[in-house]
Formats: sequence, structure tokens, C-alpha cells
Amino acid sequence: MSAIHTLAARVLRTLEPEKAHRLAILGLKVGLGPRGGADDPVLATSIAGLDMPNPVGLAPGFDKDAEVFAPMLQAGFGFVECGTVTPRPQVGNPRPRLFRLTEDRAVINRMGFNNHGLEAFAGRLAKRGPGVVGANIGANKDTEDRAADYVAGLTRLWGQASYFTINISSPNTPGLRALQTKAALEDLLGRLAEARDALPAQGAAPMFLKVAPDLEDGEVETIVDTCVVHGLAGVIVSNTTISRPALRSKFRDEAGGLSGAPLTELSTQMLARFSQAAAGRLELIGAGGVGSGAEAYAKIRAGARAVQLYSALVYEGPGLVTRIKRDLAARLRADGFRSVKAAVGAR
Repeated sequence: MSAIHTLAARVLRTLEPEKAHRLAILGLKVGLGPRGGADDPVLATSIAGLDMPNPVGLAPGFDKDAEVFAPMLQAGFGFVECGTVTPRPQVGNPRPRLFRLTEDRAVINRMGFNNHGLEAFAGRLAKRGPGVVGANIGANKDTEDRAADYVAGLTRLWGQASYFTINISSPNTPGLRALQTKAALEDLLGRLAEARDALPAQGAAPMFLKVAPDLEDGEVETIVDTCVVHGLAGVIVSNTTISRPALRSKFRDEAGGLSGAPLTELSTQMLARFSQAAAGRLELIGAGGVGSGAEAYAKIRAGARAVQLYSALVYEGPGLVTRIKRDLAARLRADGFRSVKAAVGAR
């Protein structure tokens, strides 16, 4: 990673968070992003039939409108997830709505699914080249039929996305997390499965459900069983948390979802619960607090076939993905694993 990219990351951290994010997107669009080298062969993996050069993915939220998935793949990510996208454009919640908790290596956001809408998203995604690019789909805040919004996203992007993530776990759209309850989830996944089965087989893509880390006892098993019944490929564990562990930053009491280092343990524990409940019936992606090779490795050993990160990039810069991959490869080899798959669930 060049010194100029490291310096640019430091400069961006001095700016207001949303302005810094937009400048980063613009820089990537004009070709100023880093270039990752060849991956260690031990990192090559697959999930739900999708082949990836490494298991380290970019979580949604960074590339909300599918503008820079190609540069982020070139930077070294094994896969990129864009979104969350809603059928109609929406501005999201009032500013300020994004906060760096520097002392805690964390972020709080209450963005509210701000995006340019499904048509703009689809137009960009249709031009994608090689590489695994997922679409994270959601519902508009003011919609009367949220399940219909998810069906619209699936239908419009069919054949364009490598996989779909059904995001029902953002804490920043009122009532959205209620879709994780049994009756609502049965209805949503049933309607999505019906829509999927009616679409052309040529564009078939796996579906994942993204869940919160704040689930109650019994909810994990219900979610797993419902996903299996309706033919989902897996679950992404987890989204941001509404809990507040001990934090030092002056922004610690801001409303919204907390991500970054304080989420690491909670999300990994939830991942292990899903791994136990799924018992091999679903494939899992670990997200939440991944900021090092050790943390990526811990999630793989807890049951994840791949991991995702975003918040750590705010503090570590674009060279982080290369460092994580290097460390992860070394840890796999040191423990005698010849592949990522061999280490899944090994803890």
C-alpha cells in the first residue's frame, strides 16, 4: 500500500464523516484507489456456490449506490456487497447521522437507508465485470407493504447481482427489526421464495438474511428454521447493535446502530449461536467488528465461511484488507489448515 493512500486516509479522518465518505467514493471513481496483489492460494474459498479469491468482503454501507464495487474488488476484497437499496430513492434521516467514536474504534450511524433508488442502482450493477458483487435490499421507510419492496428489489436485480442480502436488521428504519419475528419472517421469506421461484433460472443467485446481534433466546432457532424452509442459502451475522457497552467517546449516547471494535465479541458470540443452530444447513458470513486477521480468523473458527468489514476502514485505511489477508493466511497455515473451508467451525 502506497504512502499516498495512507496519507489520504488520515486526511479524510479530519473531515466530517459523510463528507469524507463522499470524497473517498469520488476518489475511487476516478481511479485513485489502491491495487491489491495476488492472494495466497490458501485463502481461495467459495460460499453458496460463489468462488472467491479470499473470504474478506466489503460490507454494505460503503458503496450504497453500486458506484465503486470494481475499485474495491481491485483493492483486494474477495467480494463486495452494495446497498442497502430501496425501490424508491430516499434521503434518509436528518443530519448529523454518522459519528466517529475514535477512542473506541467505533462508529454510530442512523443513516436511514439513504440511497438513489433501485433504478439507478440496477443501471450501474448491470455493467459489472468479473468478481462477486452482492445486492443488499431493503424497504422504503414510508412503504405500506414492506415485503413487496423486498420482492421488487429481488425482481429488478435478478441476473445482475451475484447474491442477495435481505436486510431486516437495520435499527434506523422504524419497525424494520420486527420482520425478524416468526410470523413476519414467514410472510416475508415466503413471498420472496415465491417470487424467486417464478424468475428465470438463468439469473439464479443465492439469498442471505442479515440479522441483528440483539436477538432474544429462541429467536436464533426460529430464524434458522424459517430460512431453511424457504430455501435461503445462509445468514449474515450481524448488523449493528443498539446496545451500548462501555464507551469513552463523547458520541457514545447518540441514537443509532453501533459498529466497529465494541461489536466484535457480541457479533462473534451470536455467530457461534447461529452456527450451532444451523448445524450445517445454512452457510454463514461473519460481520461486526472485524479489524484484524485474528478477528477474521475467530469468526471463521466460530462458523463463518467468509467475513465482512467496513467500520475498521475508517481508522485503518485501505491497506487494512491486505494486512488482514496476510495475517489470516499465516494463521491458517500455522494451525495446519490447507483452506478456509477446513477451518470453518473449528473452535
